[in-house]
Amino acid sequence: MSIKVCVFDAYGTLFDVASAARELALQPGRERLKNCWVKLANDWRQKQLQYSWLRTIMNKHIDFWSITQDGLDWALEANNLSDDVDLRKELLKLYFNLTAYPEVSQMLSDLRSNHILTGILSNGSPDMLNGAVQSAGISDLLNEVISVEDVGVFKPDISIYELVEKRFGCEIREVLFVSSNCWDACAAASFGFQTGWVNRSNDPTDRLPSGNLVIMKDLSDIATLVV
Repeated sequence: MSIKVCVFDAYGTLFDVASAARELALQPGRERLKNCWVKLANDWRQKQLQYSWLRTIMNKHIDFWSITQDGLDWALEANNLSDDVDLRKELLKLYFNLTAYPEVSQMLSDLRSNHILTGILSNGSPDMLNGAVQSAGISDLLNEVISVEDVGVFKPDISIYELVEKRFGCEIREVLFVSSNCWDACAAASFGFQTGWVNRSNDPTDRLPSGNLVIMKDLSDIATLVV
């Protein structure tokens, strides 16, 4: 595999989207959240993705931070927590500064040591991505952070994956794209990238065109795929 560029989805791939609810649930006085934080985090993530797809189909684009707030509002109501204004505020604050998975920094360092260019390609708005990258301390390990706001549409629209070629000045076959969303990895594979799917939850593979999709349990072995 002749790879020169390795690009990652952000949320759920580099950054732990459940960490905001999990961290807050451990704080004193958060018994209501403690009893349902797993479901709330899952509800939040599913609505966040669903709203991005539906707004793309409806041609009603808004930035991902707005969608993130809409998804949280649905999840809070679904879990009988919509009356807790402070909870909403704190969850959004933590989401803006999500925790990276423990292997991320070393993995990116290994890629850079092997002269592989690295980047993010995400639905996230520029401010969101900057907040997560800075809080994770990985800004110096990334060559590019690319937001879909450059084209005003969400994944898996083909124009999103074209941004990688434009920003890095590379050929499709020189890119390894990695996502925790199987549908995202499949779309990137259909576009022509080499692709990896981080399947942390041991989920079934989506029934979509996927090419030679490499499945991994985390990001630890990424460097072995490009050297």
